[in-house]
Amino acid sequence: MAAIDAQTLLKAYSIGVFPMARSRDEPELYWFDPDPRGILPLEDFHAPRRLLRTMRTQPLRITANAAFAEVMRACAAPRPGHPETWINDAIFDLYTELHQRGHAHSVEVWAPDEALVGGLYGVSLGSAFFGESMFSVARDASKVALCALVAFLRADGFRLLDTQYLTAHLAQFGAVEIPRRAYKLLLAEAMAHRAAFHSRAASSFSISSSMLG
Repeated sequence: MAAIDAQTLLKAYSIGVFPMARSRDEPELYWFDPDPRGILPLEDFHAPRRLLRTMRTQPLRITANAAFAEVMRACAAPRPGHPETWINDAIFDLYTELHQRGHAHSVEVWAPDEALVGGLYGVSLGSAFFGESMFSVARDASKVALCALVAFLRADGFRLLDTQYLTAHLAQFGAVEIPRRAYKLLLAEAMAHRAAFHSRAASSFSISSSMLG
């Protein structure tokens, strides 16, 4: 694939196509358009009871767009069970530019000592959010980030949460697979409406008051 720019990347997302690298060290990017496609219907989202208890009792702090680059680096870092990553330097640079343009966003989970222990990032366009990657270095931290993301998307008027693929991790929250054709219809509808993903400071959002009520 020839080198792509941020505008080309946004156009690709608008028709359901996204890039990945085969490994962290390979400079080439490849386009993907899965069939079937993974989505997480926002109206059908549900968190496991054990996770709800964790969210009520653990003093984790949530922010949005507070540490985008750090979240991307953490998602790209090798970790147990995931020694390889598809996030190479080209991906990092492209999505950093999208973040600067207001189209890529992160959710961060912070421990009481202010350590970044989990998070995720993705792309917003129209009223669709395209989840890209998540990480966790503390139990359930990435799951907390996903719950926060859904709360944010609901509050901000989003209509579609694209997960690209279906995994067992996502299925427990209500994610499903749908045919590519059905996905493209949902995507076109989401592209016809506008939503704005808002940044959040740690002091302005708590799981107990804003997510579970």
